[in-house]
Amino acid sequence: MADYVRPDSRVAVGHSTAEPTTLLEALVAQRADYAGARLLMHASFSTIVEAGHADCLHLQAFGAIGTQSSLTRAGVLDIVPIHLADVPRLAASGDLDVDVVLLSVSPPDSRGRYSLGLVNDYMWAWVRRARVVIAEMNEQMPFTHGGPFLTEGDIGILVPSNRELIELPPASVGDVERRIAEHVAHFVEDGATLQFGVGAVPDAVAASLGAFKNLGIHSGVVPDAVVDLIQAGVVTNALKAIDRGVSVTGAVWGTRRLYDFVHDNPAFHVRPLTYTHAPETLARLDQFLSLNSAIEIDLAGQANLEEAQGRYIGAVGGTLDFVRGARLSQRGRSIVALPSTAANGRVSRIVPHLNGPTTIARSDIDTVITEFGSAELRGQPLSERRRRLIAIAHPGFRDELERSENVERPTAGVSMPETLHSSVRLGK
Repeated sequence: MADYVRPDSRVAVGHSTAEPTTLLEALVAQRADYAGARLLMHASFSTIVEAGHADCLHLQAFGAIGTQSSLTRAGVLDIVPIHLADVPRLAASGDLDVDVVLLSVSPPDSRGRYSLGLVNDYMWAWVRRARVVIAEMNEQMPFTHGGPFLTEGDIGILVPSNRELIELPPASVGDVERRIAEHVAHFVEDGATLQFGVGAVPDAVAASLGAFKNLGIHSGVVPDAVVDLIQAGVVTNALKAIDRGVSVTGAVWGTRRLYDFVHDNPAFHVRPLTYTHAPETLARLDQFLSLNSAIEIDLAGQANLEEAQGRYIGAVGGTLDFVRGARLSQRGRSIVALPSTAANGRVSRIVPHLNGPTTIARSDIDTVITEFGSAELRGQPLSERRRRLIAIAHPGFRDELERSENVERPTAGVSMPETLHSSVRLGK
């Protein structure tokens, strides 16, 4: 690795189910040869990168998803808070420079094209800008359609491997998730195009959609549950204005069952962020329904997707891109769905004020759902938002939320300078 990685390098590595395990193992094993190099990651579900590797590497990530939570607990992960859709633009401008790329690719097709396999999203943004691209060609990596594809000319070093792929089994679905799914299903219509993530709530929602017809998929990530929907004829993508007949995603997170399903499947595309998250793409999808979750939501409708108890455990990710995309869609809707409590019922996830950063602003929020119902907040004043959100909080916390201060923090005794008053009035 020292032939390609320097002490001043920033190394971007493929993530989640497309993590190039052979390359990453070599990178951390030889880290003393390029002490000071920066390793830029996203989600990880392996245990290859450990806290002890921060002795030589500056560990950076777009979030703390999966096993990276152990790095935040150890205080060695430097978070880069960013909307994933901004990565290609910042890569092009040099504001997010990367000089070495480590990624996974599938074996080539008959035309000599290598696909990015299970994860496309932002990796393509760096392929033609990096000083060197090192690709692990895993015999087990599915060839996925959608592109763009790599050729031999895009790859500096090709390393063959035959490694088991990282798998993410379906989450355990309980009564709370099923009740949330029932409420979500009320907002689904035949012909809608769905975006959802991975976890117990999306799996429960997928299981509740059996009576619908001609649904479409356009998502940042898809789980195993989409296979059931497609094979049952629930998802056909037949009514989409674009990508008709094709399910579209930026990443595939699941098990071998899903990986085999997407392999060389022309009706399933894995596309880059510049397409999956683009406003102009989402605006063309009528009845686009975006389903995401949050760590907590305050009584104004602001959502925190990043921190809990002072520790970074989530990510900015691509949620806001889909939230705003749903607003651009004809008859679109954005749903943030979450259980009403955490910590075995000891903590309310609907709170008077956020305990972490605001990932989704109150001006962007649409509909919030818990197991106790739905709160439609779009176009509602703060007082009505407060009432609706308390109504779907856990009954054990409603009185406490009612007694809490108003959504606007009190400013008694604090005077705003007149110049600032004028600037606000004039919209400066």
